[in-house]
Amino acid sequence: MTSVRIRDAEIADLDTITEIHNHAVLHTTAIWDEDETDVAERTTWFADRLASGYPVIVAIDEAGVLGYASYGRWRPRTGYRLSVEHSVYVLDGQHGRGIGTMLMDELLTRARAAGMHAMIAGIESGNTASIALHKRLGFVEVGRMPQVGAKFGRWLDLSMLQLLLDDHAEPAPRP
Repeated sequence: MTSVRIRDAEIADLDTITEIHNHAVLHTTAIWDEDETDVAERTTWFADRLASGYPVIVAIDEAGVLGYASYGRWRPRTGYRLSVEHSVYVLDGQHGRGIGTMLMDELLTRARAAGMHAMIAGIESGNTASIALHKRLGFVEVGRMPQVGAKFGRWLDLSMLQLLLDDHAEPAPRP
């Protein structure tokens, strides 16, 4: 087994990030989209994340990108400015190596350093592996919304999980 490390994503990683994204679109309920994307769209997504000050990170070994993760604004109103929603995806065939945990640990570190207060995960309720990963990291399930999505000819339930990143009694003042 080779050594895995985490680093900031680069433009050169977008081909593999797109491949990972599209595999999830076509074969899983991790992404509730039914249409593949292309590198141009992922390039725009990448630029938007960076311009907004949000991280995009990758797990790599000598073979290349093994997974990616990011977080971004949870909702657009200023009152939600200290809450983020994240995504984490691992290359097909690379599950079970701890890559998702490594990516999540780095996202949590960065969110705390950025002064974020809450991280939100919206996970398809049948994705027990992702829910278990999040619970191991301290996330708690705060809600479940039945039949709010549809994919592969069936209804999908959405489990909402949350992790408070600090214990501040009051929010930081608005900049």
